[in-house]
Amino acid sequence: MKALIYNGALERRSSSTASKISEFLKQDLENKGVEAQIFNVADSGIPLFDFTLNSTPKSVEIMNHTFRSVDMQIWLTPLYHGSMTGVMKNCLDWLEFSAKMPQPYLSGQRVGLVCWADGVQAMQGINAMDAVAKSLRAWTLPYAVPIQKLEFYNEEFEIAQKYQERFRILNNLLVDGPVITKN
Repeated sequence: MKALIYNGALERRSSSTASKISEFLKQDLENKGVEAQIFNVADSGIPLFDFTLNSTPKSVEIMNHTFRSVDMQIWLTPLYHGSMTGVMKNCLDWLEFSAKMPQPYLSGQRVGLVCWADGVQAMQGINAMDAVAKSLRAWTLPYAVPIQKLEFYNEEFEIAQKYQERFRILNNLLVDGPVITKN
């Protein structure tokens, strides 16, 4: 099985919340025997969505192949003005180039969702990602991880135990969930 961890944050620091979550999820998936990779939107080179272009940008072709070649995904983003980051949504819009393929978009893939906020509004980001994932024909897990940043780190600036447990539950559901046909 193959999994993609889609990091929608613009942070590039290895000590960032997005990097810590991505690496934790990746390591846990690999411990379960899943081949996992991280797709950082900040490093992707994805241009603004423009359906009128005469040719598809190479970065978009690579992104489309990457997103469509896995069995499952985890999307993560900080809450930006009540939603996912704009660059994350822009990147997902480029999946439109798969519309006429035999199995378009993210047909039949399981998707887990993670969002963090300084306050208690992270569910807004999860709800936004949920709507997009479902419109792309993916199956979102009935379990998501909204994070209140104030509680996220322990004294050693590592992921707090309660969030580690929540990430493991998310991964378990992602890996051991029902088999979904891609038709």
